[in-house]
Parts: sequence; C-alpha cells; structure tokens
Amino acid sequence: MTRITVTVDGVKYTDDVEPRTLLVHYLRQNLGKTGTLVGCDTSNCGACTVHLDGHSVKSCNMLAVQADGHEVTTIEGLASDGQLHPMQLAFNDCHALQCGYCTPGMIMQACDLLKDNPDPSEQEIREGLEGNLCRCTGYHNIVRAVQEAAVTMREGGATTDSTAPAQAVTA
Repeated sequence: MTRITVTVDGVKYTDDVEPRTLLVHYLRQNLGKTGTLVGCDTSNCGACTVHLDGHSVKSCNMLAVQADGHEVTTIEGLASDGQLHPMQLAFNDCHALQCGYCTPGMIMQACDLLKDNPDPSEQEIREGLEGNLCRCTGYHNIVRAVQEAAVTMREGGATTDSTAPAQAVTA
C-alpha cells in the first residue's frame, strides 16, 4: 500500500492505496465520485475525464499514486454553491446528451478547452473534443452547448478555472 494525499473537489483526502489502483477507481470506489465513469479502460472514450491541476486527463490512464499532492476536479466539483456550472447548464439546455454516459467526460474536456480558448470556432470545438467519444448524439448539440457555454462564460457567467474549490465539503 502507498499513502497518497490528494485534493478532490476542494477536499483534501489522505488514503492508503494499492500502487496499481487507477485514478478512476480511486475516485469512484474510495471517494464515491461516481460521476466519473469507466467507459473503455483504455483511454479511448474519454468518459473518465477529470481535471488534474486544471488540465483534463483521462483518469483510467493514470494511477492514483500519480495524483499524490495534486488537485483533482470531477464533474461533481464543477457546481458551485448549489448552482450548476455554465457548461453543465448548456449541455442540459441544448439537449447535448442522450444516454448521458459520455456527458461528464465531455463536459470536463469542454471546460478545459474553453480555459485555453474562450472563443473557439466550431472546428476548434470539434478538434478539442476529439478524444471524447459519443455514440448517441452525432455531436451537433454538444458543439452547440460548448458554444453557448463559451458565450455565457465570456460574459461573466462563471470562471473557466475549474481548479477553484466548488463548495466546502467535509470528508
């Protein structure tokens, strides 16, 4: 066992983990962050996407011990003060989901995209989401949701920095 200390959604956790435990399994099984989904276990689908120190990573392709000393934001950590993040709202408003399995990872990737490029073109959005697969929607409404969220976020609807603690939660 290896002891790790990681801050997840603004809460610091110290746990003993098997060195081979994937970050996605640590988040889901140890911390109950079940919004982070296991899709393929091969880093192809992006359903497990979270932010590590503000940048998107596929948590099925990373060991929990690699997150030691870092900040992780999950889909649950995007909401603030009981209010959904503008990206979460846009996905809902634009019907950018069907089965919803890819949605958490898609939202996390889209937030990282807007952090780097707050006013992306349609093509830049499509390229920025390339590593996240959806088998239901055809992507049109997903792209529209990212465009809508980008406008809201540029107009001051929310920060694009997902590394800020979302809410005070005790472990």
